[in-house]
Amino acid sequence: MKILVTGAAGFIGHALSLRLLERGDEVVGVDNLNDYYDVELKKARLSRLTGNPNFTDIRADISDGDSLAHVFREHKPQRVVNLAAQAGVRYSLENPHAYMSSNLIGFLNILEGCRYNDVEHLVYASSSSVYGANTSMPFSVHDNVDHPLSLYAASKKSNELMAHTYSHLFRLPTTGLRFFTVYGPWGRPDMALFLFTKNILAGEPIDVFNHGHHQRDFTYVDDIVEGVIRTLDNVAQANESWSGDTPDSATSLAPFKLYNIGSNNPIQLMRYIEILEGCLGKSAIMNMLPMQPGDVPATYADIDDLINDVGYKPQTKIEDGIKNFVEWYRDYFSV
Repeated sequence: MKILVTGAAGFIGHALSLRLLERGDEVVGVDNLNDYYDVELKKARLSRLTGNPNFTDIRADISDGDSLAHVFREHKPQRVVNLAAQAGVRYSLENPHAYMSSNLIGFLNILEGCRYNDVEHLVYASSSSVYGANTSMPFSVHDNVDHPLSLYAASKKSNELMAHTYSHLFRLPTTGLRFFTVYGPWGRPDMALFLFTKNILAGEPIDVFNHGHHQRDFTYVDDIVEGVIRTLDNVAQANESWSGDTPDSATSLAPFKLYNIGSNNPIQLMRYIEILEGCLGKSAIMNMLPMQPGDVPATYADIDDLINDVGYKPQTKIEDGIKNFVEWYRDYFSV
């Protein structure tokens, strides 16, 4: 198939593009290479893709409607995976307008491109952050998620609502994927594993929020990619038994689906740090801090729908995933 992947220079986007190319798909990769974090890392990821004749590298911003419309008209992708977004809970407190531009206007442009170019299926990244103030564990896609705790979370919830509208009005099949704390090689420098590794190796303190009491459903990047591919190949269908009297938020009479992709195994942050210390052979100096605005104390994914519909459950053990990241980090930075 010809698949448009937005955010192709990103952490998940470049890993997904590699897998799609390996199985013989044609990938049209869109990225604006913004400077939210190290552009050289993004270029290094792209260098793993650009040598493949089935990869088309396009420099464009999804918030630029004219540029994105041109990409759709010229390349006519059969399916689309939207991974381009302004990420980060804490950064949304500092620069809220970036989230509106990329995550709302940009996503609208994606939906319009799919609508007018007969796209067979749109898969898009949502986030575990949409669960917000929910405390019933594990988090289920069938739960109400009307209490986000950050603008980032609100923007991702908005994406799900916007997608449903297009599924209803234009019969565009859409699948939203709520990712749970993705980690692994080629990861984002603003994420905990990257920051912890850098500081521990440098002998500098690491900031441990919520005094280390966080629990996260850490999910290895290869497991995320496998989940994306499985759902991309499983085009969203209408749920004929859906009822407005007892509405299910994860399905619809329209061709609309939501899934969690998480390890289904929450890990204490202190255990995460302990494993990392073992892989690095060096102890962390910890700066214990209170929970940050917008953060939640725990995440835990119910993945029953993912297992039942596409037959997949993430498999990577946290010890193996962190080890793989540390090996990549040492090699990439020559540490």
